[in-house]
Amino acid sequence: MGKRFDAAMFDIYRRAKSEAKYNAAVFLKMLNDRGGLETAKFLINADKQSDGFTALHLAGRLDLTVEAMVIEDARWHSLFSPDEIAKAKRRLQLNGYTPR
Repeated sequence: MGKRFDAAMFDIYRRAKSEAKYNAAVFLKMLNDRGGLETAKFLINADKQSDGFTALHLAGRLDLTVEAMVIEDARWHSLFSPDEIAKAKRRLQLNGYTPR
């Protein structure tokens, strides 16, 4: 499960770069340094949304955020606490995004 989650995290990095023209260099460094799961938990549990989240919001692509990936793909739910899932969902909703 861990390797698949890492792959999915690298995939949203690539998609953000190609589809939203957002080069998430800090996110990529975090993925390489910490791995996908630790990066996701760090971003979700942060008190404020990341600059990358804000950039994707401005690009109209909140679907490419870590929060959306975690909420919208039930495969990942077991990797996160109910509180983390609620935080991710709340951040998306506060920014006008309704998860599928």
